[in-house]
Amino acid sequence: MAEKVESAPMLEEKKLKLSEPAAQEPEGNQAPAERSRFNLNRFSVKKILRESARDKIVFIHGKVGQDCGEAQDAVVILEKTPFCEETLPQLLNKDADLRLQMRNDIYSTHHLYPLPSFNEIKTTVVYPATEKHLKKYLKQEMYLINETADDYKTITSPYLQSQALSVQWVYNILEKKAEVERIIYENPDPQDGFLLIPDLKWNQKQVDDLYLIAICHRRGVKSLRDLTAEHLTMLQNILQEGQVAISKRYNTPQSQLRIYFHYQPSYYHLHIHFTALSYDAPGSMVERAHLLSSVIENLQTDPEYYQKRTLTFALKADDPLLQSFKEAGRV
Repeated sequence: MAEKVESAPMLEEKKLKLSEPAAQEPEGNQAPAERSRFNLNRFSVKKILRESARDKIVFIHGKVGQDCGEAQDAVVILEKTPFCEETLPQLLNKDADLRLQMRNDIYSTHHLYPLPSFNEIKTTVVYPATEKHLKKYLKQEMYLINETADDYKTITSPYLQSQALSVQWVYNILEKKAEVERIIYENPDPQDGFLLIPDLKWNQKQVDDLYLIAICHRRGVKSLRDLTAEHLTMLQNILQEGQVAISKRYNTPQSQLRIYFHYQPSYYHLHIHFTALSYDAPGSMVERAHLLSSVIENLQTDPEYYQKRTLTFALKADDPLLQSFKEAGRV
């Protein structure tokens, strides 16, 4: 049976991120940030799809183009960037404008207006956006689905096959056609190898919200449901080599990493999430995250564990897959 749960903001699809401020100085051999080709002057706001005061994020639907007949949909996501310890002295320098809002005894609240260079907002663009993108970011009720092995064969798998969901952007990364400079580690073995790359949700300026993705080189493995004992070497490589690579690069020990799958995943090419334990990462909820170490142990115990067990996940109210479950009498 389905159980209604509250929606939580998630940002889990591959998207184009606007450039960092042009005035930012390159670090070391890093090239200056490229200016965005997305023109905000041509973007007109139509609707706020969702916002979160807690997460300091807003999802905006708009149109791009002057002629309404030719204008295309776009989604712009604005997110406040985290504080960085190295820049705090400049953020709080004498030129910042601190304005009193309220005072009571030893307590007071203020609005701080920092220098323009510290007003950066992480901006993610989906353009041109489809109706599916608009629904993805729209605030909706969520429902828990308890998917049995038979449900997967008769409902979920046929639905996925009918959707023809593209993962070409993943193949572009694996084939070194895109984002080559962002790869921090690779095991090139075509069957049991993977590459490790920062997730676009992480600005790579502090390790408290560290977020990387391991993308498997092996193709045809869509999700947790496809895993068998045949994949154990690949999974163990990802667990062990990923931990070592992150420890060397970011000085983060394995005991401070959360390493897990999503089910259902946001795209159907096998990938694993590496996040800092201190970070409340989107999608780390109990009904969606499956620890890699537990997955390995389960497959060692039963090679077909994930072909047999019931898996729970949440679906939005307008998700066509939810409708498929309703039509089958499973909701």
